[in-house]
Amino acid sequence: MPATPRLPVIFVSHGGGPWPWVDGMKEIFAKTAREFAALPQRLPARPKAVLMITGHWEALEFSVSTAEKPPMDYDYTGFPEHTYKLQYPAPGSPALAARVKELITRAGMPCLEDPQRGFDHGTFVPLWLMYPDADVPVVLLSMKSGYDPAEHIRVGQAIAPLRDEGVLIVGSGLTYHNMRGFRQPASMPVSEQFEAYLHEAIRQPDPVERNRMLVQWQDAPAARLAHPREDHLLPLMVVAGAAGDDAGDQIFVDIAMGVAMASYEFPPHAG
Repeated sequence: MPATPRLPVIFVSHGGGPWPWVDGMKEIFAKTAREFAALPQRLPARPKAVLMITGHWEALEFSVSTAEKPPMDYDYTGFPEHTYKLQYPAPGSPALAARVKELITRAGMPCLEDPQRGFDHGTFVPLWLMYPDADVPVVLLSMKSGYDPAEHIRVGQAIAPLRDEGVLIVGSGLTYHNMRGFRQPASMPVSEQFEAYLHEAIRQPDPVERNRMLVQWQDAPAARLAHPREDHLLPLMVVAGAAGDDAGDQIFVDIAMGVAMASYEFPPHAG
């Protein structure tokens, strides 16, 4: 039987709320929609499952979702009524959840189980566009409260073996997430400056230097203007940890709601 090809790790800027189902917003994010739909074509094989780290779930300790049939989590307000009836019926995977917990605890970090955790919009929006048939099992891994970037890189390093087991690791957040800054003229240069720093970091051929730059992200130009609270940035730290020695690059940048939002890929290096 042929070996399972190593999968890349991906970070996506998932956009605002349930935008694919909102008139006006889906036009704004048309490029993101096209690019998300094309992501499966970038993979060397169809994943057996997806492990999603979303900027919308944090816990006191790293936690993993264990539900066989995850519910929906409509974690947004002020959107049309029909967006609170959306369904993305992808199955969970208790077996993958157990494997994730095993890897994290083996690395010396606690990992809790959450049998109720469901799909927030940072999860079901990109996955609905990537796998509209909802036929790929999905497990979620939380961020850890306290937002220690080095700790999130470390948990990414712990789960890296999943890449050789047919699991696609996806971090879902935003490269710019300042709710007061969207659609403000001064925010575009802020988003571009901060994204340029992130892009420089993930392209580093030396993973030690990459991780140093990510740990010290607050030293970047306009860092706290781009992320007053870094919940939407930490999924990138996990992805970078799981990337190991693989350098990353942009998949695309979308200009939406007055800011630049980038998505990245760390493909397996040759050889």
